[in-house]
Amino acid sequence: MLLPFSVNLKPGRSLHDQLVFAVTKAVVTGQLQAGERFPSVRVLSQELKINPNTAQKVVTTLVERGILEVHPGIGTEVAAWRPIASAARRALLHEHLQRLVIDAKRVGLDLDDVIDLIRREWK
Repeated sequence: MLLPFSVNLKPGRSLHDQLVFAVTKAVVTGQLQAGERFPSVRVLSQELKINPNTAQKVVTTLVERGILEVHPGIGTEVAAWRPIASAARRALLHEHLQRLVIDAKRVGLDLDDVIDLIRREWK
């Protein structure tokens, strides 16, 4: 079975975080549609050759974030995409933005470079 999302795992980064990001990206970009069946923990662990506990943690995180929904007796599905309430948006992105700024400064990018890269990625 092929996974309904793509992921390019990179060493040195949290496997859990990489998988959560890959699935979230697939939902936001429309690669995964609301109501679409999501692979079981067993299938995820087998296809990605990861520990079933890690696969379970990924699914649990995605359910907690409202990306997936578990329907007993039916399985796991992609939830309807709902943007996060405005009060939570800044808090959710704060740490990611801090990392982006630190990484950009570390490699010598200025604010204009970062804004240009963000605009390109946004499209």
